[in-house]
Amino acid sequence: MATRSRDDREAKRRIRQMEAKRALRQEQGKRRKRDNTIAIGAGTAAVILAVVLQLTVFNSNPTEAEFAAAEAGISSPSASPSASASNSPDVPSRDTAAGKTFTGELALNSGVLGIELNGTAAPQAAAVLKSLSDASYYNGKFCHRLTTSETFGLLQCGAPSEDGADDPNYRWGPLENTPADNKYPAGTIAVARSGNNAYGNGHQFFIVYKDTTIPADTAGGYTVVGKVTSGLDVVTNIAAAGLKTGESTSDGAPVAPVTIDSFSVK
Repeated sequence: MATRSRDDREAKRRIRQMEAKRALRQEQGKRRKRDNTIAIGAGTAAVILAVVLQLTVFNSNPTEAEFAAAEAGISSPSASPSASASNSPDVPSRDTAAGKTFTGELALNSGVLGIELNGTAAPQAAAVLKSLSDASYYNGKFCHRLTTSETFGLLQCGAPSEDGADDPNYRWGPLENTPADNKYPAGTIAVARSGNNAYGNGHQFFIVYKDTTIPADTAGGYTVVGKVTSGLDVVTNIAAAGLKTGESTSDGAPVAPVTIDSFSVK
């Protein structure tokens, strides 16, 4: 009897050990599953964030919300790229426009605007737009974005396609001639850029067709490179036609595609 009792106790001990080990394995399995779920969730979030940043970092197409809120960080968009504080190799020297005034015409959908570029107030920006116009870069490019809110009216131009994307290899700065009061009067021609990046300028520019306030972001305001001297009604008529169906009620693509027939200055 004594031997059997000892055997029973030993068997029960082993059973308890087995149950304890099984419980431990189950808990470890649950923990691994939780950890994997967290890792997958974090990885998915990282991928989504990367995609969002890739899409919004820079296309020279700051949104109305970015303009109005002067968001922190692109953007934005804010996922703006870090300012490189240097220009792309093919960006012309500011000296080619410093102290000069260039006048010419911008033809949009067969409507013509008289324009003036101010190389005294914004020599780098004037040099860029002059060199791009001399190379006929803008011919056939799109004015892909229109805003029509009460105090925010502009037409953004210079994109190779209607989606507003720009060449990420063409970047330049610094900011010049930015309004201290953040006000851009009707007729202003200014340079579009990525949010919070003083060296985020590219090929695109915007024409202000009614007095507009654009709060500065962490980099500052937007470079005013020139003005419309005649024919601003060409842009106001485009704005009056409205936006494409399904777009925002105040910010999106013009109802009819707008292209640049020609951009020439001397």
